[in-house]
Amino acid sequence: MTSQSVLIAGMAVLAYLIGSIPTAFLAGKWLKGIDLRQYGSGTVSGSMVWEHVGKWALFPVGIFDVLKGAMPVWISLTVGLSANSAAWVGLCAVLGHNWPIFLKFHGGRGLSPFFGILLVLFPGGLLFMLVVLGIGLILDISAPLVLVALGLLPLLSGYLHGSSAIQAVSWGMLAITAAKRLEANHRPLPVDARERWQVIFLRLFLDRDIKDHQKWVRRTPL
Repeated sequence: MTSQSVLIAGMAVLAYLIGSIPTAFLAGKWLKGIDLRQYGSGTVSGSMVWEHVGKWALFPVGIFDVLKGAMPVWISLTVGLSANSAAWVGLCAVLGHNWPIFLKFHGGRGLSPFFGILLVLFPGGLLFMLVVLGIGLILDISAPLVLVALGLLPLLSGYLHGSSAIQAVSWGMLAITAAKRLEANHRPLPVDARERWQVIFLRLFLDRDIKDHQKWVRRTPL
């Protein structure tokens, strides 16, 4: 391996480990004494911090999660890696966030660290994603709109003459998002075939196992 390849590999591992820091889980443990994996959607995410820990706690958790994606990208560029390499390093932080080694690969959805990648490499794309997410939250259709936004982001990057790295990494983020929704942190699918396909559809497009969103995110342990 060349020294450049070793550097990229090292940065990728570092990014994954940084991404694996379970910020939302720690907030739940330290502030409320709860395991977020047992609440709501079961994701270790800012949205579950908002629902079950405290609305104010979302802001420090969210900022740290964005930095988990931004820091590896910025460091990669600082040490001389190309924008393409830095973008893929940032995506390793997303993988760490979604499948953290410190929580037996039970993580979040990766949107916050992906925002960190955009913050460094494509701020216009970050603004676009935030606007779309805001609309989704107001209309309670954020899950499908996130898929649409990720699909449109490469086109927006091309139109604004953004980095080609963003175009590729956006498709990568779309694939990771779909995979994580379907995997659902090891949550088993129903045995009945009809119910199973219904849940698969709901997971992929609505990011939940039932139709009622509020009932889903507000679940508590029995």
